[in-house]
Parts: sequence; C-alpha cells; structure tokens
Amino acid sequence: MAAPVSALESAWQLVIANFTEFQLATVVTFLLHESVFFLSGLPSLLFERFGLFAKYKIQKKSNTSAYQNRCVLRLILYHVCVNLPVMIFSYPAFKFMGLRSSLPLPHWTVVVSQVLFYFVLEDFIFYWGHRALHTKWLYKHVHSVHHEYATPFGLTSEYAHPAEILFLGFATVVGPALTGPHLFTLWLWMVLRVLETVEAHSGYHFPWSPSNFLPLYGGSDFHDYHHRVLYTKSGNYASTFVYMDWLFGTDKDYRKAKAVEENEGKNL
Repeated sequence: MAAPVSALESAWQLVIANFTEFQLATVVTFLLHESVFFLSGLPSLLFERFGLFAKYKIQKKSNTSAYQNRCVLRLILYHVCVNLPVMIFSYPAFKFMGLRSSLPLPHWTVVVSQVLFYFVLEDFIFYWGHRALHTKWLYKHVHSVHHEYATPFGLTSEYAHPAEILFLGFATVVGPALTGPHLFTLWLWMVLRVLETVEAHSGYHFPWSPSNFLPLYGGSDFHDYHHRVLYTKSGNYASTFVYMDWLFGTDKDYRKAKAVEENEGKNL
C-alpha cells in the first residue's frame, strides 16, 4: 500500500510537472530570490523615506530618496547581469554534485540539519572573506562599493561590487554544493539567508528583532555598527552569528560602544 502524499508533496508534484529541473534551478530560483529580497527589503526603505518607526532607527541619519533609488536601480542591473547568469552557468556543477528536485521530499530532520550546517559554514567563510575585504587594496577597489551606504537599509544588503557578489555567492552555495541538496532545501536556505541579511542591513532594531530572542545571532544592531565606523576599525565581520567576532576579538570596539550606550542610558 502506497504511503499517503502530504499537501506539500502534492504542491511540489504540481511544480515539477510544469517546469523542467533546469528551469526550476535557474529562472524560477532567480524569480523566487528577487521576490523575497525586494518584498522583505522594501519596508525599511519606506520606513526611512517616510520617517516611520523613527524611535527604532539605529542611526539618526537617513538616505535621500535619490540615493535610495540609485541603490534599487543598480541592484536590478547587478541581479540581471551577474546573479542570473551565475545561476544558469552553475546548474551543471550543482547537478554533478547531487542536486535533485524529484519526489519524495527530504525528511524534515534532513532539511533542518542541512540548513543549520549551511548557516554555520557560510558564516565561517563569510567572516574570513569579509575580513580580507577590509584590507586596504580590496576595500578600496572592491568592498568600498558596499560601504557607500554608511546608513544601511534592507536592500543595501546585496548592493556590492560584482566581484564581491561572486564571493558572497560562493559563501552561500558552498554548503549546498558539498551536500548535494534537494531543490526544496536549497530554496528554503536561500529564502532564510536573504531574510537574515536584509534584517541585518535594515537599519532598525525593533523589540521583536530576532537578535532579542536568538542566542548568538547578530542582527541589525550588530551589523549596523560595522557600516557606520571607519573601515579599519569596524569589526563585526560575520554574516549571521556573533561567536566568530568574539573568538577572534573583532567585536571589541562594538562591545565597548554598547557598554557606553548602556551606561549613558542608566544615567538619564
């Protein structure tokens, strides 16, 4: 007797029946990324533009509407001209490493364990790559593009030099490349990673921000500090967690600044 098919597997069956695996792994993945990225990133842009939730804004400075629009237009250009071609040309490599889209879907324990592994590995690679990008030559010629926005908002998370976009892409996909995941797992990982980096660049720290509830998670306050200080002293290089910066002492200035803020708050 055949096992019952879940609603999720029924929906997935509909997806794979209407698209080839190549289409799903390239164009559909690109469209999913764009949808999640812009829908999650636009709120902080609008909050800043219209002065909403000002009490939760980390920096008092704001970007002009023209500067925000410049970011959006360049992002569209970079995504179409860099991200999409990379997805298309990397498909054979992913297929070789075990990417599949067929049923059955992986068990939830496999999905969760793989996504957690991807987060930890990406954070480790990103930390060291990001530190390298803050060396004098790489910062001047590559990473300074990302730091054009000293007051970040969600969409600035992917505003970067094309060379940096390729590096960030490598850090994101090396975990999936090692495990040869199901496309469903890859999509879930991509969505969570996009939401994480958009939140970290949002420029707002709310009472419901994830860093208030998730141990070791950096979040917007942790990363905003990285953007607003001089590049040689910024620290806070990790993408998601705080332990790499703590282990290697690259969060000391941030911790000192937070201690000063807390003392000033107590004296008010």
